[in-house]
Amino acid sequence: MILPADYHLHTHNSGDSEAPMEDMIKSAISRGLKEICFTEHMDMDFPITSDTPKDCFTLNTAAYKEELLKYKELYKDEITIKFGVEVGMQTHIASKNSEYINSESFDFVIASIHLIDGQDPYYPVFWEGRESSDTFKHYFEITLDNIMHFDDYCVLGHLDYLARYVPKEYKPYFWQDYSDIIDAILIHLIKKDKGLDFNTSALFKSGASTNPHPDILKRYKELGGKIITFGSDAHTPKALAGAFEKAKTIAQICGFDEYCTFEKCSPIFHKL
Repeated sequence: MILPADYHLHTHNSGDSEAPMEDMIKSAISRGLKEICFTEHMDMDFPITSDTPKDCFTLNTAAYKEELLKYKELYKDEITIKFGVEVGMQTHIASKNSEYINSESFDFVIASIHLIDGQDPYYPVFWEGRESSDTFKHYFEITLDNIMHFDDYCVLGHLDYLARYVPKEYKPYFWQDYSDIIDAILIHLIKKDKGLDFNTSALFKSGASTNPHPDILKRYKELGGKIITFGSDAHTPKALAGAFEKAKTIAQICGFDEYCTFEKCSPIFHKL
């Protein structure tokens, strides 16, 4: 099976990865990929904790770009390497994110929600005293609010990302409970010619659902959405293109016969 390009990758340039860039490239080549895009984290105003010290997710863009261009040239006969970034959305930094994006020649930009009211749902302490249904509703409201205030991106990152971290003792997540606001998000994306990051991280790591859930991907298609990218969200070489075989089949079942890569933030469609 020919695999799609992996358009969600992190290396040691991101605060939560130690992966050498060259090792990620070699992994992609070994999997038979013809194109990848690195999307290092740039999360401005990320809270300082014992696990996330000051500037943990502040990207050294110059160093990252220099390294990427070196390997882009070195491996040009084996694989296409694109220059991307994943920005963390918060409404109060929307203008700063826009200024940053427009200051660089990115091929691709993922806009993601990693924080809810300044807290990271990755940590169990986030869930203390919360009710899961209210938390999910708030998360989707925050997502919609952010994309209404920020437009300098190509795809929305891992929609329903919060589902990865719901403690087992909490009420399970059913996307149908939030279908109205999810529809509003999808309709806005379509109106703005934005796409979805079809993220396989949870599928690869635990067999859980993709983000977004396949039914949300199908709904995006039903509403007129066309732009999807495949992203492993890999932070290690082993996870690169993780579960892409399954994800490709899922996307086809959801009605997609094309996926996108990007050049200077313009989509290029490929047969799936």
